Amino acid sequence: MILSDKRIKELLACGDLAVTPLEQQQLQPASIDLRLGTSYAKVDEHNLTHLNLDTPPQYEKLEMACLILPPRQFILATTKEYIKLPNNLTAFVEGRSSIGRMGLFIQNAGWVDPGFEGEITLELFNANNLPLKLDAGRRICQLVLAEMDQAALNPYQGKYQGQKKATGSRVFLDSEVQSKG
Repeated sequence: MILSDKRIKELLACGDLAVTPLEQQQLQPASIDLRLGTSYAKVDEHNLTHLNLDTPPQYEKLEMACLILPPRQFILATTKEYIKLPNNLTAFVEGRSSIGRMGLFIQNAGWVDPGFEGEITLELFNANNLPLKLDAGRRICQLVLAEMDQAALNPYQGKYQGQKKATGSRVFLDSEVQSKG
């Protein structure tokens, strides 16, 4: 069941759900708007010949209040907010329609597991032929919360738990890669 603004307020008030910092205007009828942070990571394409799922990619890390995303370019970004989900809530990260209509594709694999805590790393792609200016603090996506039928038996404790700043892929830590070694 998708949570209403009323239920989200109750969970925030009692501390079962944490989203910080949070301003009242970010609360929507069935979601919480999340804002763009100042941390970015871009694959260091000048020093790599290819990407390999079995080895850590190299990233250029950037900290800035304003970024110009060139046409047809991909970058990782982070939310300003740090979230903490209880073990009985899951969440979906969706781009805001108004931003999508400007050609910015926003993704984060779309799903946040129960028990996750950290800043959300967003995958941004500018589908335009024009550069797109991104300013920190702008509402960029929305967190849609859903209550599970019961608390997770094994809440999230994965490789992105507690992440802060734009966090690159850690797919090389997957169990099937580790079992090869």
